[in-house]
Amino acid sequence: MVLLIDAIINGYGGDYVDVTLACDIMMDFDSSIQPAINLADELVRRGYTVSMMSPVMSVDVEHRLLEKGIKPVNLRVTLFTKSLGLSLSWFEAWAWEASIRLNSHLAGNDSSASINFSQMISVPSQVWYLQGSPSVALRDIEKELPLGLKVAYQVFKPIIESFDEKLISNMRDISAFIIANSKFCASMYSTFGVKVNEIIYPPLDCLTFCPSTSNPSSNYVLTYLGKETKPSVVKRVADAGVKIKAFGSKAPFIRRDLVEHPNIEFLGRVTTSKLLEVYSNALFMLFTFTHEPFGYVPLESIACGTPVLTYNSQGPSEYLTDAVTGWLVQKDDELVQKAVELWKDGYPSHMRSNGVKVASKFDVSFYLEKWFKILSNIL
Repeated sequence: MVLLIDAIINGYGGDYVDVTLACDIMMDFDSSIQPAINLADELVRRGYTVSMMSPVMSVDVEHRLLEKGIKPVNLRVTLFTKSLGLSLSWFEAWAWEASIRLNSHLAGNDSSASINFSQMISVPSQVWYLQGSPSVALRDIEKELPLGLKVAYQVFKPIIESFDEKLISNMRDISAFIIANSKFCASMYSTFGVKVNEIIYPPLDCLTFCPSTSNPSSNYVLTYLGKETKPSVVKRVADAGVKIKAFGSKAPFIRRDLVEHPNIEFLGRVTTSKLLEVYSNALFMLFTFTHEPFGYVPLESIACGTPVLTYNSQGPSEYLTDAVTGWLVQKDDELVQKAVELWKDGYPSHMRSNGVKVASKFDVSFYLEKWFKILSNIL
């Protein structure tokens, strides 16, 4: 461990040490992968030999990693839910490791990770970066699951929670230093007996996520639909006459009555350029989460100048401030009432610039600075 950190801090170069980053499944470069990708990019830039290990990688991800100068280590775990969406595939990959340690077995008995960004590869690591517990997430999102998934979860809940507790305990014991992606995430893992040494919030590319216009149309409210959101609350807001644009790619969790609602325009999965456009032109972002250790969507929204209406809890409450970068409420009824009020009456224009300033503090440059500072302090 000292060898790794000494090399990183003092810049001895790629021939001196190889750095391996373990990650969850990598079908694309989604937000959960970005913390690892940003750190890997910087290590490559500084001259280190970098590998990224994952239970499953798409061909496109492998090619993109190679283009970045990163060696892909694809464990090629067979996923039977691959055609059913990323969320179910993620859960299956986690379940293989939690039940029979399949992923770490495929990695090899002597494998280790310099930095483990994964919740599904339990190999010895010098640093483990926590991004969320699946058993806690399922507990929070249960009420909003489709009926079939809700019944399945109730049947397997005791097994899932037992497996998760054992996996987390094992990864805790084989990790030398532990970092969480938020204070809420750290508190969540503390219930499993995990002592978090530091907090490093996930990075935001502020050169990409910034206002795309100085004259936003403000003629719709933007929302995100996925497994960790509340479609029933979004529908109540739309029923009250608020025009909504919604994006999200997790199809099994998106209700048909929302997609077909006359006041909701469902955009599905959008490109980054389209996302910047819809963020920047929205009157506000409606974020009805059930479980959110950090929350990329609200942060991206305020970075594009659009304040966020959400709950005063979990990860988003650590960087959103009521009446400054958005509005924080306690209950669903308050959120619906506030959404209708904002749709009718608007809000002070300076709230847009407030959000941009706050989001700038999460820029990837600060993220990398904190990583290297912590690596040096470990010595």
